[in-house]
Amino acid sequence: AKAQGFLGTMYVNGRGVAQDDKQALAWYRKAAEQGNANAQFNLGVMYEQGKGVAQDDKQAVAWYRKAAEQGNVDAQFNLGVMYNTGSGVAQDYKQSYAWFRKAAEQGDVDAQGRLGAMYELGKGVAQDDKQAVAWYRKAAEQGNVDAQLLLGAMYVNGRGVAQDDKQAATWYRKAAEQGDA
Repeated sequence: AKAQGFLGTMYVNGRGVAQDDKQALAWYRKAAEQGNANAQFNLGVMYEQGKGVAQDDKQAVAWYRKAAEQGNVDAQFNLGVMYNTGSGVAQDYKQSYAWFRKAAEQGDVDAQGRLGAMYELGKGVAQDDKQAVAWYRKAAEQGNVDAQLLLGAMYVNGRGVAQDDKQAATWYRKAAEQGDA
């Protein structure tokens, strides 16, 4: 199954073979049906993007779920996004939060930033500025531009932290130096 999944990736990227999304899909499916979490994730991506197959968010969710339940961090993040946006499933912020949390606890920077936003806005979880700051900080310290910007805003407004323009400027500078306008 691992080799089948790797072969799927070779076809997606056109490495050593002609780029062919349909062949990639076929190899990912073989591996995914044997329980390979990475192939399940990749198959979900193919369905979400409509590569080699008709675009189908419901199928994407089904494959992401299989991979996410095996601990695949990328699938957990993508499943969180699907629940957050209501793509392929009914929009459900609590489910979104739960999947982002699983990914964030495995160190996924984007999921950490998303958790910060969920706490700041009170989506899927009780509104809590201190938790928002904690998650924004985890992501910001790892270079997440959006989290750096939002952490700066928390300092400017004294939300979840003492108001501190120097800290705000520090985080805004980090985001700006990465190209955030």
